[in-house]
Amino acid sequence: MARGARLLLVIALLAALLAVVLQLYRVRKPRLWTVEELSVYNGTDEGLPILLGILGSVFDVTKGRSHYGPGGGYHHFAGRDASRAFVSGNFTGDGLTDSLQGLSSSEINSIVDWRKFYFERYIFAGKLIGRYYDSQGNPTKYLKGVEVKAKRGAQLLEKQKSEEAKIPSCNSKWSQQEGGEVWCDTGYPRLVRRPGDIALTGQVSQRCACFQEVELNKPGLVAYEGCDHLSKSCKVN
Repeated sequence: MARGARLLLVIALLAALLAVVLQLYRVRKPRLWTVEELSVYNGTDEGLPILLGILGSVFDVTKGRSHYGPGGGYHHFAGRDASRAFVSGNFTGDGLTDSLQGLSSSEINSIVDWRKFYFERYIFAGKLIGRYYDSQGNPTKYLKGVEVKAKRGAQLLEKQKSEEAKIPSCNSKWSQQEGGEVWCDTGYPRLVRRPGDIALTGQVSQRCACFQEVELNKPGLVAYEGCDHLSKSCKVN
């Protein structure tokens, strides 16, 4: 090969390498993104990084390509902000949205925790213009409202944990062969409502807790069906 041809080949290779470096720099330097721009970085082009958004924050998750690339379990998050799906589990159609309308304070707090996870594990690549950040990169009222609701959810969760710690939970186990069982080392198992769930999730749930014999007549306690009044263990469905 003539010297001139070799020189042209080297220049072409250097130009290609520079283009790749500049592309990576553009992605990894925090910047403002539009929805259209973000959609390109969905892992289908192996020459480009993989990005995802959560609460308007954009992260480079390329090092997790096996998870976020095509065929990966989290590919549905790539190239978009699908904040709602982090707690809804709906990874199709309208479920892949950044809208949190109707979610409880507990669920929103979980999404904020997910955002913290990405800040800790992956490269912050900028902000997504739209619901959470304006065209100058400033937080919107919507994001501020989400932060407030998440903080409230965290406070309610801590309060619920503190209240429940006063009454020990039952031990439990389950197997396909034998089904479920709950038992108390001290006291007797009863189902009791978790009043904090109304504020946290909008629903009422129950937990198994251990009560002393003198407490068993308290209102709101429910005995397990088919379980003796003073049995320390009960079979459950």
